[in-house]
Amino acid sequence: MGRQTTAEAPSVPCHSPYIGGMSISDPRSFLYQPGLLDPDGALRVTRDALKACDDGELYLQYSASESFGFDDGRLKMADYSTASGFGLRGVSGEMTGFSHANDLSEGAIRRAAETLQLLDPAKGQAAPPPRKNNRHLYTDGNPLDLVPFAKKVALCQQIDAAARARDPRVAQVSVSLAGSWSVIEIVRADGFVATDIRPLVRLNVSIVTEENGRRETGTYGFGGRKLYDDLFDEAAWNHAIDEALAQSLTNLRSVDAPAGEMTVLLGPGWPGVLLHEAVGHGLEGDFNRKGTSAFSGKIGQRVAAPGVTVVDDGSMADRRGSLSIDDEGTPTQENILIEDGILKGYMQDRLNARLMGVAPTGNGRRQSYAHAPMPRMTNTFMRGGNDDPAELLSRVKDGIFAKSFGGGQVDIVSGKFVFSCTEAYRVKNGKLGDPIKGATLIGDGPTSLTKIIGIGNDMALDEGIGVCGKGGQSVPAGVGQPTTLVSALTVGGTAG
Repeated sequence: MGRQTTAEAPSVPCHSPYIGGMSISDPRSFLYQPGLLDPDGALRVTRDALKACDDGELYLQYSASESFGFDDGRLKMADYSTASGFGLRGVSGEMTGFSHANDLSEGAIRRAAETLQLLDPAKGQAAPPPRKNNRHLYTDGNPLDLVPFAKKVALCQQIDAAARARDPRVAQVSVSLAGSWSVIEIVRADGFVATDIRPLVRLNVSIVTEENGRRETGTYGFGGRKLYDDLFDEAAWNHAIDEALAQSLTNLRSVDAPAGEMTVLLGPGWPGVLLHEAVGHGLEGDFNRKGTSAFSGKIGQRVAAPGVTVVDDGSMADRRGSLSIDDEGTPTQENILIEDGILKGYMQDRLNARLMGVAPTGNGRRQSYAHAPMPRMTNTFMRGGNDDPAELLSRVKDGIFAKSFGGGQVDIVSGKFVFSCTEAYRVKNGKLGDPIKGATLIGDGPTSLTKIIGIGNDMALDEGIGVCGKGGQSVPAGVGQPTTLVSALTVGGTAG
């Protein structure tokens, strides 16, 4: 999981709105065009294509995205693209047939349906449709259209100028602004139809400071499923500048990180990315159905220290990882994965839930119409405890405080992880010492869960910038946790 998003999708012509059967302002007019495809035709072709399948759906999508990159005091990149297409999936037993195209026409869907003829006919009863859901967790407004291009560029210029004026040590400022708007519709052979309209925005600020020939970087970003309003709020983007500058200046005086096994205090919010990678992926249904996760077959067993409760919740309003419905039409919900240290369940899409004999949990996600869904996290976090964060710090006799992270890697089978710290401090006798550079945290998720000895009362979610990769697909995701004390982790450092 990383902190950046990128604009995807090649440019294709945007069609004029379809009038027949829907208003000109109906976002579904981006999916249905006269003479190409209409809602009745979509349902008809889906019924024909999936009549011999256990499950499956036609997934229609239109998306528009834009991004701005401001560097060296000037606009370096401005990108706008649209894409539209369908993905047709049929499921029979454990077999899946999937075909997609960037052509929203009944003829193209019928040609794609020929792929599904290779599937063995379903022997059992067809899977029931998802439950209906009228909940809307975010606006259906299009952030791209509501703010003029010039105003977006002006914001980047304003942030750049304000950041450079903050401190004479500022040598470089990079600002990135990005937004997208997606209209999706899920059509099933049983007549179930669900539509979702998904906005997404983010702002990132990166500042390089220089002193005595040494350069260090600090970054901060925020966003969510909302319009650009919050990003244009002067207090919000000034806070982003302050946080990025503070981190950069802190790193200017950092010393080499120590190496060895030691006590680690993890900060609240974004450091939950470690939980996401080291534990979250291992709780996704596909890995557990196949028996390849470190958590396979352990439901009802203790897998974490008492007090540790891990939740995945895609039903939180306006959050980056939230969805009103997942990409199979299942409403998202709060899923308690680990409760007071006991493993309670996994995150499921429809396929793995059916094969494991459990209910889907609203975690079937896909990057776009060109990708088949799989079990994925939404907003994954550890619930807060009762400990005072200052008291947790006082318990650390010899260790580090990891306030922020960059990238990380995890092996799903073993749960082993490696994470780099972007802001961390030495701790001795309960007191914060020098900031440290080059620190990495090394361990494995299952073991680390059992070594948690303190859980703060300051649970926080990240600021809305995460992107999660799995199986070649990237999706927006949220993380979070309170200040967390781990008795022992291996710290990789460069100090002699």
